[in-house]
Order: sequence, then structure tokens, then C-alpha cells
Amino acid sequence: MTTKLIDRYVAVWNEPDPATRRRAVTELWAEDGVQYTESAEHRGRDALEARVAGAHEQFVAPGEFVFVAAEEVLDHHDAITFTTHMVPTTGGAPVWSGTIFLMLDQDGRIRHDHQFTGAEAGTRAAVTEFLTRLADGDPDRIAELFAAAVDWQLDWPEAGHPAVPWIRERSTRADVAEHFRELNTFHVPGARGGTAPRILVDGPDAVVLGDIRQTVKATGRAYTARCALHLTVDSGVITRYHVYEDSLTVAQALAG
Repeated sequence: MTTKLIDRYVAVWNEPDPATRRRAVTELWAEDGVQYTESAEHRGRDALEARVAGAHEQFVAPGEFVFVAAEEVLDHHDAITFTTHMVPTTGGAPVWSGTIFLMLDQDGRIRHDHQFTGAEAGTRAAVTEFLTRLADGDPDRIAELFAAAVDWQLDWPEAGHPAVPWIRERSTRADVAEHFRELNTFHVPGARGGTAPRILVDGPDAVVLGDIRQTVKATGRAYTARCALHLTVDSGVITRYHVYEDSLTVAQALAG
């Protein structure tokens, strides 16, 4: 039920037909429902419909952007919180992100709708998108999320390791794509995985805690390495990428 509500909530901002949009607003929000943003409030269905229509006309109708929901959702009792992104229709990193907090009435309609934006919402959005693309494994799409110049650091000896050739200095977006391309060269793409990561956000900085699960192509040997990432996001792109991982396990797996 929660997932369906979020799908309907996001869909109304993308809906081009005024009559369908009006009906969706009526079905989503209570008669006295209200949306609060940091600078305004929109109270009642007429005001909410005008708010949604204005956002659609400005961002979606020209064909440049579309609204989508992130996968991470929290809910209990009559409260739901999730993140929405406004992304280019041609693909790429979110250009805007908001954290949505909904309170529902007894009929399951939205009574209070609080929208939060700011550095932390944007940071979480960029990191979440990075993890999604990391799981997909496309090096060029991963690199799209990075700045032209990157503060790159991996927790390995400065000289690297002969069995792990992708461990070397990187500093550009092209370097990022090459790094993940080399990772794909040495591992089985369909066998990658990991536990659901924990994301901690403080302004433009994020720490991701989890593990990496890979299978070496040459030997068929699977391994799991715990890791932590320190990422910094500026203007929607990743400018710092520091990785602290169980490098011994990785080196042993690749050395056979």
C-alpha cells in the first residue's frame, strides 16, 4: 500500500492532463490537506492542484525533467517518509532532490505533506543514485555522477598490488570510468552484490558502510570485503571518493 501511494504521489507531478491531475489530487490529499515547503504552504485541494500544475508547467512540460522516487522508504502507523528526485529526461544525476514526510488521515489520504530540501537531501540523493549505478555496473553511467576533477583515495599501499592493477592514482571523471571498467574486466558482472548499505549524511558529506561481494573471472573464486566510503557531493556531483576496505581479502582473492 505504501509503495502504491508513493507511486501515485510521484505520478501526479508528471501528469500532463489537467483533468486526470485534478482527479489524482482529490484521491491523494484530504479535503483540508496541506503541503508545507520551506518558503510556503498550500492548503486545500485547489491550492494543491495549482501547486502541482505550476511545478509540471515549469519543469516537466518542456520535456527537460521528470520526477522519480528513490527506493528507500520508511513508514509506520500513519507516517511515511521518502525521497524524490527531479532528473533529466535524457538521464544523468538528479538536479533537485527533496525529502517528503507525509501524515495520512484515517482514510489513507494525505493530511500533512512536508517537503524538505537542502544540502543533506541532495547529498543523500546523489549517493543513493551512485549506489544504484554501482550495482548496475555501467562504468560510464557511474562516472557521470562525478565532478570533472575528483579527490580520489583508496586504502591501499601507495605502490598498489601486482594482482590488483586497478589500484592506482585517479583524478578525473575519465579516470573514474576506467577504474570501474577495469573492475568489470577482472570480475564476473552478474555475480556482484553486497548487503544493503548504511548511509550517514552530514551536509555535503556522506559515509556509506557495507561490504562488497565479487567473483574473480580467472579463478571463479568469490570473496566478500567489508568497506566504508567517504563521499563529498557538491552541486549534485561527487567531488571526493575515499574508500576504506578490507584490501587483504581482495588481494588474496585476485592472487589466487
